[in-house]
Amino acid sequence: MEITLREQILCLHPSGAMYWPTNHILFLADIHIGKAAHFRNRGIAVPATVEANNLSRLDMVLQEYMPERVLFLGDLFHSHFNTAWESFAQWRSGYPNISFELIRGNHDILPAAHYQDAGVLLHSDSLNIFPFALQHLPFEESPEPYYGLSGHLHPGVLLRGNGRQALRLPCFYLGTDQGILPAFGAFTGLSTIKPEKGSRVFVLTGEQVISV
Repeated sequence: MEITLREQILCLHPSGAMYWPTNHILFLADIHIGKAAHFRNRGIAVPATVEANNLSRLDMVLQEYMPERVLFLGDLFHSHFNTAWESFAQWRSGYPNISFELIRGNHDILPAAHYQDAGVLLHSDSLNIFPFALQHLPFEESPEPYYGLSGHLHPGVLLRGNGRQALRLPCFYLGTDQGILPAFGAFTGLSTIKPEKGSRVFVLTGEQVISV
């Protein structure tokens, strides 16, 4: 689905990615690579296929848009180093012509050398590319004259139907002065939000992006 923010066309992908065609930039938030391995190391049975599925979905998005830059809006990796990072680094080497860049999130605690060795450019806590201000945490105050884009919350909405039917789905939440991207990772959970007046919500069904 194509939308317009601050006179810029953006593409919302069913995976949770957002693409900015004018600048050839792909925005992603909260992949949490290594989270499944983190839990398995603590004896919690989480399928090893979670990590592979995340990268497979990212492959699909990259092949669809062929961006020049991929900007991770925080929480690329979940926690301390584990073998999932090595798998990611090997995967990343398959895209030598794409710049992979990270705005650190609260879970991105690996030493800077790990990102450098994997070919991931680190930014400070925020990055401005007019008309967008980018960071991991939602903005506490309006970032005017920029429009804020962030992650962290893993936003979702509860949809109710007839017969007491209810379904909770991840979403893009676009307010009047900032937007929050859904978590790209498949093993991340949801935080139900209450949309404010004037905001737009686009839910992800797995195959479509639908305005609600």
